[in-house]
Amino acid sequence: MASRLVHRGPDDEGVTFDEAMRVGLAFRRLSILDLSPAGHQPMRSTSGRFEIAFNGEVYNHAQLRDELTAIGHSWRGHSDTEVMLAAFEAWGVERAIARFTGMFAIALLDRTERVLWLVRDRFGVKPLYYGVSDGVAIGDGDFTLAPPALLAWSSELKALRALAPMQFTVDRGALTLYMRHGYVPSPLSIFSEVRKLRAGHLLRVDLATRRVEDRCWWSSRERVLLGAQQPFTGSDEDAVNAVDHALLESVRLRMLADVPLGAFLSGGIDSTAVVAAMQSLSSSRIKTFTIGFHQRALDEAPYARAVAAHLGTDHTEVYVSGDDALAIVPRLAQMWDEPFADSSQIPTALVCSIARRDVTVALSGDGGDELFGGYYRYSWTHAIIARTRRLPTAARTALAAVLRATPRRLTNRAGTALSAFFPARFGFDRAGDRAHKLAQLLHHRDAWSIYLDLIATCNDPAALVQHANFPRTSITDPAELCSSLDLTTRMMQADIVSYLVDDILVKVDRASMATSLEAREPLLDHHLAELAFSLPMHMKIRAGERKWVLNRVVERRVPRALMNRPKMGFGVPLTAWMRGPLREWADALVDPTRLAREGFLHPTAVHTLWNATLAPSSRGNGAEAWNVLMFQAWLEEWSK
Repeated sequence: MASRLVHRGPDDEGVTFDEAMRVGLAFRRLSILDLSPAGHQPMRSTSGRFEIAFNGEVYNHAQLRDELTAIGHSWRGHSDTEVMLAAFEAWGVERAIARFTGMFAIALLDRTERVLWLVRDRFGVKPLYYGVSDGVAIGDGDFTLAPPALLAWSSELKALRALAPMQFTVDRGALTLYMRHGYVPSPLSIFSEVRKLRAGHLLRVDLATRRVEDRCWWSSRERVLLGAQQPFTGSDEDAVNAVDHALLESVRLRMLADVPLGAFLSGGIDSTAVVAAMQSLSSSRIKTFTIGFHQRALDEAPYARAVAAHLGTDHTEVYVSGDDALAIVPRLAQMWDEPFADSSQIPTALVCSIARRDVTVALSGDGGDELFGGYYRYSWTHAIIARTRRLPTAARTALAAVLRATPRRLTNRAGTALSAFFPARFGFDRAGDRAHKLAQLLHHRDAWSIYLDLIATCNDPAALVQHANFPRTSITDPAELCSSLDLTTRMMQADIVSYLVDDILVKVDRASMATSLEAREPLLDHHLAELAFSLPMHMKIRAGERKWVLNRVVERRVPRALMNRPKMGFGVPLTAWMRGPLREWADALVDPTRLAREGFLHPTAVHTLWNATLAPSSRGNGAEAWNVLMFQAWLEEWSK
């Protein structure tokens, strides 16, 4: 199993097996802190009670070390792993993890209590899959592991393939949701026999009774509700000061490393906030990295270049061509290991490979949109409801028909031209894409249905998937939602438990780990997040300006003129690539005979979708076609 994850840890390997407990731990190490053998894993606690294999970092380990030293602990090295073990000894497992600031997926064996713990960090930055052998499907909640079935876990699905007793059956419900969203939402995996441990959850496995309990140890939903009950009451200036202080402290902790460190920089608010904070804390030039595209509407490189020049970073900029995409696309299914179709995976993988030439750790700006209100959908949903609820059904239907009939490319070009004469907040960029999305939404009467369609990349996955079904998820289960709160807060919290953890963080983790690069997320420090949860909405979105408070923080270090730009979101010229350099690769994947033989997708529906995508005046959905292609590429890779 460990050898299949060598990319996640090329520097060291460790394997242990406890015969009495019948538990094995395997680990691949990417050395970041304490590069000496003292950081080797699996690692035992001083007493021998605990043994751990863990992926990630606990950033406040120095503070915890001081507290533990004061009560008598001594140390062999200076790794965070050793501090974690001492914390478990001193405070117990659940009290200890509540004190960790960081990203982590933990497997911990307690020999005294005869318990195995599997733990995932608050936001799910680090992945953790678990599965049951002998073809046993896993449902929701607690379960008892019936002999002779085995419980296995890993950071990626590919490691589980090394276990002969494991069976893998494609879950049609997970496939349906994948086609809808472009990712498989937690706790599902693409296989019935494997689950993802939810963010902020742990499994407690009683090795005597074989009982497996799923517990929530930190809940973004509960923290959002608490923030609403105990809101921030200071002034605008107080809020900006508080966010700035929390951001600087988060960045400071994440700059601790015994290896070279840098950051991704797009020139947008989130990455600029992180890089500006890094540079203010550093006496040397921070290394920054960005990807550019030759298509002007998608090219963020000039913005990143301007920010880097202002801050004085050591900046690397690389432009991506169709040939670059063609070179990396055949590797995507192997890198992501589960169907995944966020097309920004391509530039993310490329920028990670470029950064890895110079650094081992890179800080990222992910999480800012979900915490501070950065997505267009937060204002779109309100606007659509306000403007269409009084329209008769016939009028909405006619308007939708007009919008659908307008060529997407023509409207996009017109919007791009208009964007040169209007401020970024008018949102003329990608006007055609937005017009077609609006056409899909006009038939909805309730706000939550509009939100669910806004985050979907495929509106009718049942037309594509054979034997489709729709399992309940964290964004469709009323018990999981903050139903008592305002619509915008509910959308932001839903994004945190679904889109953030299962799309954004999966994208960055797999892309970075494929090149043995550790990505760190300062905006997802839980202290900063809990502060953001408590801020009134007018400090996040004000007079049409998204991320208002974070913008004010950035303006302390970067001129406002450099930030006045449209939100771009790391997009790629996907449809052009599918029609051009990726055409031959894609045609083979959607061959009707092949689809019929595999039995997962309807050949006729896929054929219709693919032809619409290829048409010169296409009104087809490039993202929907990409969902199909990435599932087919994954299926081909997994079948090898």
